[in-house]
Amino acid sequence: MTAEAISEGRTGSDFWDGVRLSMPVVVASAPFAILFGAIAVDNGFSVLEAFLMSALIFGGASQMVGIELFGQHVAPWLIVLSIFAVNFRHVLYSAGIGRRIAHWPLLQQALGYFILTDPQFAVAEARAVSGKPVGFVWYLGLGLPVYVFWVIESGLGAVFGKLIPDTHALGIDFLLPIYFLGLVLGFRKRPLWLPVVAASAAASIIAYKTVGSPWHVSIGAIAGVLLAVILPPHHSGIGERP
Repeated sequence: MTAEAISEGRTGSDFWDGVRLSMPVVVASAPFAILFGAIAVDNGFSVLEAFLMSALIFGGASQMVGIELFGQHVAPWLIVLSIFAVNFRHVLYSAGIGRRIAHWPLLQQALGYFILTDPQFAVAEARAVSGKPVGFVWYLGLGLPVYVFWVIESGLGAVFGKLIPDTHALGIDFLLPIYFLGLVLGFRKRPLWLPVVAASAAASIIAYKTVGSPWHVSIGAIAGVLLAVILPPHHSGIGERP
């Protein structure tokens, strides 16, 4: 077998490894994608507009917030500010993942940042910490199915939204928080993991009760980051194996 064939086989294997890891996210996010499409149409969007919003923005929580605010005829600047609050954590994600993909060509980096989501960051960071390279093909296998299914399911929700039962009554909406909890627990062996998670959780809960949604998401993230920053560098766990 030639070196070229071996390389192609490894590339294909990396892609499907990423696809396999993406499946829990695809399943867990499906109810939210369908729900978004239904809510979008209910707030006056056409099926095509709902489909394009998912395809061009690809930001689940921010799409939900935007749709709700559009429906209430809120001032445009407030919509932008609210979406910024929800997505501020992606500034932190980008800063973290940037050192892992800095060796990629610029076009690949741009695509990598576009499909960057909460689980995408967590899984990629865990892979890097374990000593494995974060290659473009593997990363694409991890993120592309989530993106494709999100867009398709948003369209289905827009078309068949009236037939969708209440996800709260079915308990389906709890799938994604459980998945995120599993991702967080995956980093539990890192030094100072518990204090950082506790600080982030406490700040998020307090912010939710006082400031309200969606600000609690970013406030919780910032609280965890600030605690990690003020702690001694040699205890931060950055670059160490879990």
